[in-house]
Amino acid sequence: MSKKRFAIISVLLLVLAISFVSAAGSQDSKVEDKGSLVFYAGLQEDHAAMIAEEFEAVTGIKTEFVRMSSGEILARLKAEKGNMSASVWYGGPVDGIVAADQEGIIEHYISPEAVNIKEGFKEPNGIWTGIYIGYLGFVGNQAILKEKGLEMPTSWADFLKPEYNQEIVVAHPGSSGTAYTMLATIVQMMGEDAAMEYFKKFSPQVRQYTKSGTAPGRMAGLGEATVGITFLHDAIKYKKEGYKDIIISAPVEGTGYEIGGVALLKGGPDQANAKTFIDWVLTKDVQEMGKTVGSFQFLTNKDALPPEEAMSIKDTKLIDYDFQWAGENKKRLVELFSRETSTVAPTK
Repeated sequence: MSKKRFAIISVLLLVLAISFVSAAGSQDSKVEDKGSLVFYAGLQEDHAAMIAEEFEAVTGIKTEFVRMSSGEILARLKAEKGNMSASVWYGGPVDGIVAADQEGIIEHYISPEAVNIKEGFKEPNGIWTGIYIGYLGFVGNQAILKEKGLEMPTSWADFLKPEYNQEIVVAHPGSSGTAYTMLATIVQMMGEDAAMEYFKKFSPQVRQYTKSGTAPGRMAGLGEATVGITFLHDAIKYKKEGYKDIIISAPVEGTGYEIGGVALLKGGPDQANAKTFIDWVLTKDVQEMGKTVGSFQFLTNKDALPPEEAMSIKDTKLIDYDFQWAGENKKRLVELFSRETSTVAPTK
């Protein structure tokens, strides 16, 4: 081969190599252009992890989450206002999202998928859109109750009986959306003055105020608590996980419930990706994924089938819970509860 031909071939090979590297780099850039997403999760850790993994697999958007109780999320968002780290609030009672909107933290967004969400489970102006419904109730350890000669509580009034003194575990409404649902439920049922009188008697009965609303169910399952107050789907989850002594009941007077919601955070990074995420989690198929990790709530998409495990509590007596009022009054009611009962939210 002549030197001239060798030189030409070498140049052509070099051009091809450069083109290949350039094309590969361009392709990599396209992947990078999909960006990232961070969401704050108010639902169970395993549910949040599954959703993050599935969303990243479907979209190519690098997805991370931070799991916190609703009160913690609200406090974090207030601290980050104007310099948001996350773009979406996903899961947990919508009372907290309403309270965040009062602080100017929520970007109103009506997803195209909202048309498939049942009426009553979406805020008309796009403050929040519901993804599931959970009923508040009681959880107990059957073996401990039997050992102590106690009956499983079936009413809010039962918790004031002397035999339940120091037998109750519940989260604090300052840190937990579950416990705030309890507080707002009692206020809506009894009126504010009567509710505070109830809590003055109730609080001395409590052995421990936890930070997380899911903790009482797990503690009952482990035999660390006799009875607790929690969302019933969490207690069902723990029983399915093997805590065989767990039993549940719902108050005969009626109980409150949560709409677990999703919302767009104002000023968060990656707003386009955040909207894509919100649209995705509202779909039938994604809502039905929850049961694969033990999330047994009722669902808000009109075509989504609820988990079979939820059917055992479908006839629970519910009050006409006012989510907007509960969110607007959250700060005031938590402060009032803490002052009247001389309790503060746990920090650990």
